[in-house]
Amino acid sequence: MNYWLLKSEPNSWSWNDQIKEKKTMWDGVRNYQARNYLKAMKKNDLCFFYHSVKEKKIIGIVKVVKEYYQDPTDKTKKFVVVDVEIFKKLKKSVSLEQIKKEKKLVHLPLIKQSRLSVMPIDYMSWKLINKMSN
Repeated sequence: MNYWLLKSEPNSWSWNDQIKEKKTMWDGVRNYQARNYLKAMKKNDLCFFYHSVKEKKIIGIVKVVKEYYQDPTDKTKKFVVVDVEIFKKLKKSVSLEQIKKEKKLVHLPLIKQSRLSVMPIDYMSWKLINKMSN
């Protein structure tokens, strides 16, 4: 199993939207590196759901339920989507500020490539962020 982080602007797709829909197509990614990460996702991989822009915090976890396919919103046909569904809400959200303060997490793309909307999370970091949310 692999672990990921998916960013979304809460005003365009929030955790509450995800809860209402339960399962959704993760679309609109227009960065080649992020696209390649979507292509690498496998069914049952887990993803942190991160509110970007103003909130900058991990809210919950979604699970990949369908591997990548053509993004129907992309006229160029260069980009892909995956389907994700609710896995669980974190007991406490984990802010970017908290993540930056944790020395064991400074290597994460969330800090080093702040504009990237899809990124891998290594297992040790996954465990640590989950621990921070309890």
